[in-house]
Amino acid sequence: MTKDFLGTGWNFPVQIEEGRAQTSAYEENIRQSIFLILSTSPGERVMRSDFGCGIHDMVFSLNNATTAGILAFGVREALSRWERRIEVLDVGAVPDQAGSRMLIHIEYRVSATNSRFNLVYPFYLHYKGA
Repeated sequence: MTKDFLGTGWNFPVQIEEGRAQTSAYEENIRQSIFLILSTSPGERVMRSDFGCGIHDMVFSLNNATTAGILAFGVREALSRWERRIEVLDVGAVPDQAGSRMLIHIEYRVSATNSRFNLVYPFYLHYKGA
């Protein structure tokens, strides 16, 4: 069975080998697309200023349940808008042990194949308070 319908594209982050941009395909391309969406702040792209995820506005927030809820909501909204090849099943965020980042757990299903995947996106907080 060919999975060409899932798409291919440049690797994220971009990698050049022997003068050529390296590419990713299928489920790996979708995974990299999710990281790209979450790593881009709205306004960063000149020709697509609304692209990305607004979680970066939370970088100086407390590492607590309120921040976790806001991050989970923002991730769900961004992925639902920008990655149409998936269905977002669950998004949750929990503080890591050191307290310097929030671990965002994402569970999703590739719509065309009904395959389920999950990933963890580390979101670094820079708040120095108590």
